[in-house]
Amino acid sequence: MSEAYGVVAAILVLGLGGLIGAFALNRALTVTYPTAEKLKTYESGVDPVGEGWAQVHIRYYLYAYLYVIFAVDAVYLFPWAGVYAALGLSSLVEMFVFLAFVTVGLLYAYRKGVLTWT
Repeated sequence: MSEAYGVVAAILVLGLGGLIGAFALNRALTVTYPTAEKLKTYESGVDPVGEGWAQVHIRYYLYAYLYVIFAVDAVYLFPWAGVYAALGLSSLVEMFVFLAFVTVGLLYAYRKGVLTWT
């Protein structure tokens, strides 16, 4: 049994050694000439103008909210559908409660006009 732990430890040591070695080799072979222009912050190739604070339209938060709704829905529904027969009727009721919460989120997005194609 302890031999298996030794193999795992050896693999971890070799993996970490390879990782550290790769970073060290990259650092040793890289030629850099840091200048003021290279160290200046930019975004998408555009020089920053003004302050770093900007308002974000609520629409983007709603898109993120919809993504979370669909992602969480898929994460729970697909595995549940695979084992539904073994779980019984109580899991069916619980899943309908979950789907009710998802539906409330979708109705909110619909009422805000996020689901309309323009």
